[in-house]
Order: sequence, then structure tokens, then C-alpha cells
Amino acid sequence: MTPGSTYDSLLRDAAAALSAAGLDNVRFEARLLLARAAGLSVEQLVARGNEPAPAAVAAALRELTARRVQREPMAYILGEREFWGLPFKVSPAVLVPRPDSETVIEAALALLADRAPPWRILDLGLGSGCLLLTLLHEFRAARGVGLEISEAALAVARTNAAALHVEDRAELLLGDWRQPDWHDQVGGPFDLLVSNPPYIEAGAIAGLMPEVSRFEPKLALDGGADGLAAYRAIAAEAPRLVTPGGRLLLEAGEGQAPEIHKIFQSTGFTPEAPWKDLGGIDRVVSLRY
Repeated sequence: MTPGSTYDSLLRDAAAALSAAGLDNVRFEARLLLARAAGLSVEQLVARGNEPAPAAVAAALRELTARRVQREPMAYILGEREFWGLPFKVSPAVLVPRPDSETVIEAALALLADRAPPWRILDLGLGSGCLLLTLLHEFRAARGVGLEISEAALAVARTNAAALHVEDRAELLLGDWRQPDWHDQVGGPFDLLVSNPPYIEAGAIAGLMPEVSRFEPKLALDGGADGLAAYRAIAAEAPRLVTPGGRLLLEAGEGQAPEIHKIFQSTGFTPEAPWKDLGGIDRVVSLRY
């Protein structure tokens, strides 16, 4: 990135650096990084391609590119990620919202087909708020409670609630489901309980892709020795939290659905067909109380 570089040459240099680091979609990512460095839209960048770029833009792009070369997730570098067509602020305090998790929203909208009632929704492990806040955006009369163990993550979720104009219907609480009597804190019962709990086996986290293992919060990933500890904690309290006829939608890792069904066998919940993500994996366990 030499002095007097044009926007196009900065883009080429950034893409080359990303490619050398073994990353994919380098042109796309380089364009996003340059747009952020320049404070321009992608469309504006295209229009200015042959124009000289300010030195400050080149310096900012070098910094952003260096972060991505170290495999820091693009969402953390850009500070946001789209989920269900909505913009969500993110930080290293929260998991990056993923398309797989949109399967929870798909299932909820299908199972609670009437969007008019004042449904009560609980989200355990709130994170960025992408599940609860998206549901409140879709169910305009619903009210929700979100429980999150991390103060930093809770701050991100509150920012997102305000940006989506659902903060008046969202009670976002600091709490830990590993503690005794945690269910008393959230109230209830609820028509719908959703969660994307930690479900990675503790011993497998180090082997995940670097963007995840190095940067995403371990507390939101570590599901214990077998990856199922959070599901046991939820199952122990779920009968107190879900109204009769209500549903529980839990995101799960590949192959975990049968084991989660076993965990809920004696809780009064009836398993329904799992919901598959776009890759054909049973991604969401659905249970009716």
C-alpha cells in the first residue's frame, strides 16, 4: 500500500494479503475492509476506484487487514453482522450470529403462526440478542426476557434492542443458569423458550477454525465434557418455565438431537421433528410441553 495509491490498488493489495494468509472470498472481504477504512459504501468505492486514496485510508486499511490476517472474525472487525435481514452490533463478548441460528427463527415463526398474540418469550444465553430481539421484531405484540451471564454481552444486546426499537418489550437480565434457583430470576411461564446454548465439547474447542477458537468467547462455546451440560441445566428447570402447550426450541450441534431428546425424556416435553439448517443438519430441537 504505497503512497499515492488509488482505491483500486488498495483493494488489490488487501486482497493479496488476505489470499496469502489462506483466506477465502478475499476480494469480497477486502472490499468490506476498505469500505470501513474509507467510511464509504461499497458502491461509492466502485465509483472512486481510480481516484487517489488519502494516506489515512491506506493506514486504516493496513490495520484492518492485519487483524483479518490474524483470523479475527470479520464481524468483530466491522463491529456488526446481519441476522435475519437485521443489523446487529457485535463484539468479542458475543458469538458472531450465524445463518444456522436463523433456523430457530424459522421454526418459531412456523410453530407460532399467529403473530398477533402477546406471546411471552424467554431466551437463555442472550449473547448479541439476535434470537430474542429478532423474534420481538417479528412478533410485534410479544414481550421477552433474556438471560445472559456476561455484562459485556448484555451491553451489546441492550444496544441492539434499542437500535431495533424493541427495548420497551425486552427485559434483559444478568444471570447464570449454573447457579441454584436461577429460574426464579426470569419469571414466567413462557409460551416459547429459545436458546443457542454452549454445545461444543470442551476438548474440541482448540480444534475449531481459528476465527472461533482464538476469538469467540469460550463461555459461549464450552458445553462441558460431552457438549450437553447446558441442555441438562435447561431441562431441569424447563417445566417451571414453559406454559402447557408452549414450546422449547434449542439450537444443537451436528448429531446431538437424539441425546438432547433423551435428556428431556422425563420432563413432560414431547419431542417434535428437528428443524434442519440449510446444510441439512438437524440444527434445532423442538419440544412441546
